[in-house]
Parts: sequence; structure tokens; C-alpha cells
Amino acid sequence: MFRKLVTSVLIIVVLAGAFAGWQFFTANTAFPQKSKYLYVYTGHATWPEVLKSVKDSDLVKSPGMLDLLATRLDVPEKLKAGRYEIKNGMSLMDITRLLRNGTQAPVKLIITKLRTKENLAGFLGRKMELDSMDVLNYLTNPDTLQQYGFDSNTVMAMIYPNTYTYFWNASLSTVFEKFYGEYKKVWTDARRDEARKLGLTPIQAYTLASIVEEETNRLSEKDTIASVYLNRLNKGMRLQADPTVKFALKDFTLRRIYEKHTQVESPYNTYRNMGLPPGPICTPSVQTLDAVLQPAQTNYLYFVAASDFSGHHIFTSTFGDHVKVANDFRKAQDVEQQKRAAKDSLKKAIY
Repeated sequence: MFRKLVTSVLIIVVLAGAFAGWQFFTANTAFPQKSKYLYVYTGHATWPEVLKSVKDSDLVKSPGMLDLLATRLDVPEKLKAGRYEIKNGMSLMDITRLLRNGTQAPVKLIITKLRTKENLAGFLGRKMELDSMDVLNYLTNPDTLQQYGFDSNTVMAMIYPNTYTYFWNASLSTVFEKFYGEYKKVWTDARRDEARKLGLTPIQAYTLASIVEEETNRLSEKDTIASVYLNRLNKGMRLQADPTVKFALKDFTLRRIYEKHTQVESPYNTYRNMGLPPGPICTPSVQTLDAVLQPAQTNYLYFVAASDFSGHHIFTSTFGDHVKVANDFRKAQDVEQQKRAAKDSLKKAIY
């Protein structure tokens, strides 16, 4: 009788162990997606908090077994802050090893066009463990920017559209060191020489490229638009660039720039101020920068969008010719505006 009891207990123990082992080494994720992310926050990298996050996010089917395994393998003592990718089909052992080794999933920051420091701060705050206000303070702090050779007006000239890879909990200094590294890669000796021949510093060339970037998406016209602005600078004329007015007003939805808009008091308003604005108005592509550094050789001083709204521009050398094509474009804008107003009225009447 005693032997049967012992045998039964041993069988139960073996079966329990086998069941536990089965749970440890087989798929245990509880979500249908390809993967989910587990965030372990800096300063809050305690196992109870992480386990609560695992439960709240329905990451695994057996959080209690994960707790048991992780505790046995010293995860609570070795836990590091970070962003961990939990792939569908992972076992509890896979997840435990991931956390124990601190194997983070990198974050890819794909920067295309940003316009303001606030845009950059918000972008980093959404993608990383950075507080957007901390980023904004960094972008306006003379002491932190001086080491890179920028100030609060010019700091965005350090940012080039590209894909940057970081750990989710990377520090601000780490983030900006990589930005600065890309800046130095872009500004080769050849590009610096091209800027120098045009009488521009790298920051000024970037600033002009930012205006050209906002003027058109057509790469084929960017070097010609650049030539217009360079010609105006060389003649001591105001740039009178509409995108700088939008930037000054912080209203990027404006379809038309009226005289009332051009009266805004701002160092970025090139209708009122001579020369380039104090800093860039967006993050231009390297292709646009090259269009500025290698401008077309023209005597154009004016350009206006074509009245067929094709995205092309008409370039002129005299004010008289410019007035003619500008009037054509304004008339076309009036017609388009009337059409939009009629459509809006019809929608309101229907709904």
C-alpha cells in the first residue's frame, strides 16, 4: 500500500514536472499579432511592475509560470530597461532569456521632413523613452548646442532625413551624437567647397535648401529655384519666399499668401527682412541641398507656379513678365477657390 502511494506521488511529480517543462519550452504567447513590445521603463525596471505589464497586455498565457521561471533564472536581479520584442510563438524560456540578457529590439527613426523643433521633440517623444519637453529644452539650451556649433535657431540644420537606429531608452546625448555624425558625413570637403564658392556657410546652404524644399517636390526644378534665390541674394533683393511666411505664422495649411500675411513681424518673414532667415524652415533632403550647391546658371529673379496646377513653375527675369504670369496664376486660384466653395456648399446642403 505504501509503495503504491509513493509510486503514485512520484508519477504525479514527474507529470507535473513534464507539464511545467512543456509550458516552459513551447509557444506561450497569447496574442494573434506577429509581435508585441514589452516596455521596461528606466527607473521602474522592477520585476513586479514588468509582470503586471505582461498580464495587462495579455502577452503570455501563463504569467504565473513566467514568474516562476524568471525568478529561478535571476531575471529580477538582471532586468534592464528597454524595449523588448515578444514574437508570436515564443516560449516562456525564450522570453525569460530575452529579458535576462537585456536583448532589446532597436528602434528605427525614419526622419523625412520636419519643420520645427516642436515637431522633432514630439517625434522623438512618440518613438523613444524621451520626454518631448526634455527634448525641446535640449534644443533650446545654448550650453548643449554649443558643443555642436549650433544655436536654438540653427539646430535643425543638424537633422538630415535618413533612417537612424537606436535603442528605445537611448539618452538625448546619444541621439544627437548620431544626428551630428550624419551631419558631418553629409558635409564633405567637396560640399563645403561648393558652399564656399556661393558665399554660403553650411548652415546657410541648408537654410536655403529648406526653402527650396518647401517650394517644390519636383527635383528637376530645384536647381533653377535655387538659382532664383541666389540671384536675389547677390543683387541685395529680398527673397520674398512664401514658405517663410507660413513658417513665421506657424500655419502650414495656408493655400494662398495674401498681403496681410506678409506683414507678420518675424525674423523668418523674408518679405520684411533682407537675406536668409535665421535658421531652416524644414529638414530638406540631401538631393535638395545638392541642387542648392550646384544651382542652374540663370538670370531669373522671379518664379510662380504654373496656372494649370501641374506643379511646374514659370521663371522670369523681369518684374513686368513676372506680373503677367503671376496674374494668370492668381486668376486660376480664384477659379479653384470658387469651385471648392461650391463643392462645400453642396455638401452642406446634402448633409
